[in-house]
Amino acid sequence: MKLGIAHQKSARALLSDLVREFTPNWFAVTMGTGAVALALNQVPLPLPRAHDVAGGLWLLDLTLFALFTVLFAARWVFFFDGARQIFCHSVASMFLGAIPMGLATIINGLLVFGQPLCGSLAVSIAHVLWWSDVAMSVACGLLIPFFMFTIQDHSMERMTAVWLLPIVAAGVAAASGALLVPHLSGPETFTVLMLCYALWAFSVPLAMSMLVILLLRLVLHKLPDREMAASGWLALGPIGTGALALVLLGGDAPAVFAVAGLSGVGDVAFGVGIVRAGSGNLHRTISGVSA
Repeated sequence: MKLGIAHQKSARALLSDLVREFTPNWFAVTMGTGAVALALNQVPLPLPRAHDVAGGLWLLDLTLFALFTVLFAARWVFFFDGARQIFCHSVASMFLGAIPMGLATIINGLLVFGQPLCGSLAVSIAHVLWWSDVAMSVACGLLIPFFMFTIQDHSMERMTAVWLLPIVAAGVAAASGALLVPHLSGPETFTVLMLCYALWAFSVPLAMSMLVILLLRLVLHKLPDREMAASGWLALGPIGTGALALVLLGGDAPAVFAVAGLSGVGDVAFGVGIVRAGSGNLHRTISGVSA
């Protein structure tokens, strides 16, 4: 009996340590898992059962996101003083942007994998979650830079591509919104489309300017430390996502703007998306060679 009580105390202590030490960088796992699921479903090859495997990965993504959300919320409830120190940390705070980006993969998956299972309910859930995703993305894009300016310690030499995470989140939300627009109706369609363009403008230009500074940092201070080397691939994110968002929004624009009596604007938006996609491919190629 004493052995059982000791085992229960050990398990409780282990769970307590897990909650106390949980950091938002784990949400990057949901970003990657969800992205692989959505990309696998789009592979233009007749792979056997690819859709089923992609759906399984998305369900895994959903499960992980729910688990991480519970753990992170528990840390704020039971270890509030430690949790708020994340905002002072120059690296951990950047991964707060991974939360809305991980949620975006859930939203996109609801539109792809959820509709066959739940029908219009999946779209309704995705719609509600998207507004939450927008709120979190904008909050990350405003608050994290503010903490960088005021309470965090940064230098050019210690800069890495993780600085992009809180900035890119709004651009990812714009791409998710573009996927949601065809499922909406009425005036909200125009509202969501315009908000997506605003989110893109809020995110992508700043992220691209940060890539310029990141290039300067590499020239002046060489490659980052080995443990941060993988972060170099994050530079591809705003390039690819920025181009994708404009292509998707450009595809929505002609029909939405035509209803608003601005069909010419919709045609221009479509053309801008095509041009941006071409330049995005060029920049992605250059960045891939650099990485």
